[in-house]
Amino acid sequence: MELINKINRATDYLRARLGDRTPTVGLILGSGLGIIADSIENPLVIPYQEIPDFPQTHVKGHAGELVVGTLHGKTVMVLKGRFHYYEGHQLDTIGIPIRVFKCLGINKLVITTATGGVNPKKVKMGDLMLITDHINWVGSNPLVGPNLDNFGPRFPDMSNAYTPRLQELARKIARDLEIDLKEGTYLFTTGPSYETPAEVRMMQILGTDVAGMSTVPETLTAAHAGMEVVAITFVANMGSGLSEEKLTHDDVMATMELVKDDFIGLVEGLVREL
Repeated sequence: MELINKINRATDYLRARLGDRTPTVGLILGSGLGIIADSIENPLVIPYQEIPDFPQTHVKGHAGELVVGTLHGKTVMVLKGRFHYYEGHQLDTIGIPIRVFKCLGINKLVITTATGGVNPKKVKMGDLMLITDHINWVGSNPLVGPNLDNFGPRFPDMSNAYTPRLQELARKIARDLEIDLKEGTYLFTTGPSYETPAEVRMMQILGTDVAGMSTVPETLTAAHAGMEVVAITFVANMGSGLSEEKLTHDDVMATMELVKDDFIGLVEGLVREL
């Protein structure tokens, strides 16, 4: 199978580059969060384009580098920039780096992302939120196609796709840091357009708290492979119809600047305790 061949080629290349480094924690850094990778000690930086069969990212705020090194005593492997369905990647392609993580021995995944607020009764712009569940609104799944039995079962259970143990750890760290960490459900959209006011109203009926254009393919792939997942988002803006402001990606980056210290503290705290 071509998908297996792509995973194996990328894994073999990275294993050769890693030498005696053995990463145990994987991180995905979303829009504006690449700064977390700057804290990594003794970093090995590998541009995505050097990795065989690895997807590429072309979105502002996503550096397109894989960084391996030490963060708070843990050897981590970091995607400094992620991949999106709206860039033209198939969902199973977005899952390739996650399966490479698994092949390299990583069983814990920390996901970060930016989202738009949908439920104004629960979140506001600038909030940090723990993702406790999701809705896949895209109409497809990265696990479609022949099952990769070496990774997981044909029909994986998603009751705890976001690992309860790691959620409780995130809550504890947030309390220790005096961060008002919200919790809620994330809805995955294709993008790249922002939602219409009517779509936001429909999302509210479905029980959505925030919406975004990533995270779910990575989570589904990781959960299928038996990996533990914790996902943290920041609310970069409120959805269409909930604010008079027009939505732009520059605003996402600007909001990130306002919350980055708390976000970095929370993510690094998770890595320290994993």
